[in-house]
Amino acid sequence: MSGSLEAYMSIIRSIFLLSALSGAQALPEPLLAADAGNGSGWIRLFNGRNLEGFDTFLKTKGLNNDPEKVFQVQDGMLHISGAEYGYVITRKEYEKYHLRAEFKWGEGTFAPRAGRARDSGILFHVVGPNDVWPKSIEYQMIEGRTGEIILVGDGTSITVGGVTVTRGKDKGTHIARYNQGPWQDVAGYRDPKMEYENPHGEWNVMELFADGDTIKFVVNDKVANKGIGANPARGKILFQCEGAEVWFRNMELRPLSKK
Repeated sequence: MSGSLEAYMSIIRSIFLLSALSGAQALPEPLLAADAGNGSGWIRLFNGRNLEGFDTFLKTKGLNNDPEKVFQVQDGMLHISGAEYGYVITRKEYEKYHLRAEFKWGEGTFAPRAGRARDSGILFHVVGPNDVWPKSIEYQMIEGRTGEIILVGDGTSITVGGVTVTRGKDKGTHIARYNQGPWQDVAGYRDPKMEYENPHGEWNVMELFADGDTIKFVVNDKVANKGIGANPARGKILFQCEGAEVWFRNMELRPLSKK
C-alpha cells in the first residue's frame, strides 16, 4: 500500500510540475520600452523623459539640429517654444488608430505670428520628405478655431458633408469645425458662438480617430469634425511649432481593430 501511495503522489507532483511549466511558458514577453503601454492597450508616443522615437525638424536648421532648444522635455511634458517654425515627428508610420494628446498654450508668440492667435497643430498621415510643411492632413490647433481640418500638400484630399476637396485643385482647403463662429487673428481670441478650448492656461484633450480613410476630431469630448476618403490614409504623426508657445503631454495612441 505504501508503494502504491508513493507512486500516486509522484504522478500528482508530475502533473503540478507540468502545469507550472506550461503557465510559465504562456507568460507574455516584456514590452519594449519604446512601445510600452499603460496596460489598457494605449501605446505611449512620448515617454515623458526624452524624445526617443521622434525626430525634430526646424525650417532654417533642418533635421535633429536644435541649438536654441525649441523643443525641450520638462517635468514629463514637451515644451515647444514657438520661436521657429518646425515640429517633432514620429519615426514610425501609423494607420488605423485612436490618438489622444493634451495641450495647453503658453504665453509667447513669435514672428511672423507675434500678437496673433496662438497656432499649432497635429499633422497626421505625414508622407514624403521633411519640410515646412510636409504632405499630410492637419488637425488644426488655433485659438478660436481648434478642430479645423487643413489639407497640407498638393494631392491631399478629404470628403466632408458630401463634398470632396483636393489640395492643389480646389480653393478652401481649410474645413471649418462644427459650430464655427466669427474669428479674429489676435492672441487670446475665443469663439463667441461656441468655444471648444478650455480657458487659456488650462489643459485641453485632443482626440483623433483615424480609421482607414475615415477621420474624426474630438476636442474636450466635443466632436469637432468628421471626414471620409482621406488621402493619404497612413503615415507619421507630427506636433507643430508655429509661432506660439505650447505644451504637450500624454501623447499616446491605441490601435483600432481591422474590419
